[in-house]
Amino acid sequence: MKILAVDTSTKHLSLAVSEGDKVLCARNAAPRKDLSMSITFDIERVLSKANVRLGDLDGFVVGLGPGSFTSLRVGLSMVKAFVMVTGKPVVGISSLDAVAMNVRASRVSRSVQVCVINDARRSLVYSSLYDKKDGSLVRHRAYQLETIDKVLEGLEGEVVFSGDAIPLYRDRIMVASGVYKPVFEPPARWLPKAQELARLGYQRLLKGEVDRMEALVPLYLYPEDCQVGGPKGAA
Repeated sequence: MKILAVDTSTKHLSLAVSEGDKVLCARNAAPRKDLSMSITFDIERVLSKANVRLGDLDGFVVGLGPGSFTSLRVGLSMVKAFVMVTGKPVVGISSLDAVAMNVRASRVSRSVQVCVINDARRSLVYSSLYDKKDGSLVRHRAYQLETIDKVLEGLEGEVVFSGDAIPLYRDRIMVASGVYKPVFEPPARWLPKAQELARLGYQRLLKGEVDRMEALVPLYLYPEDCQVGGPKGAA
């Protein structure tokens, strides 16, 4: 099963082409100024390097955020266009899940807690909490838009933190620790990567757990403007 995965939730464009569990080609780079113009070129490039044509693909996976709403719409619109042209299935996955999947393999020989914190500005973070083991991911919290103090409530044991809000809140996390032991992932693992979206999407596609194209929208957690997804703390 050949898959194209796309994430445009951050300042960095992430693309991947995979076959089964194997990543054929991946690209993680800062996009050009006009993402809507450059994304087509970048997708053509990654498909060419993977030696895969658009018509060879068996499905698509797209990161739904939360993140930059404008960029998310560009990525989602592009994937929807491909779905319409090819008639192939599509899966939408939160970009926070992809960040949680970045936790390095040496940590997942046993089950570990992973807390993802991405900067949402306004002194808030996008966050969720997971258990990860052997490449499997179980989410235990709704996707949240909260203060860092709210996110830290109730944490126990070793907690692996990842996400681009770590530089902003590392000191606060350390000060608040007591019943939990914080471990921080390095910067290279803070952003969502399309190759991890592809791995998550592959499992869903195998099970036939696909999404209706018309129902896919960016996961937008700010309730007061441009509300598209669920309200604050929506599951």
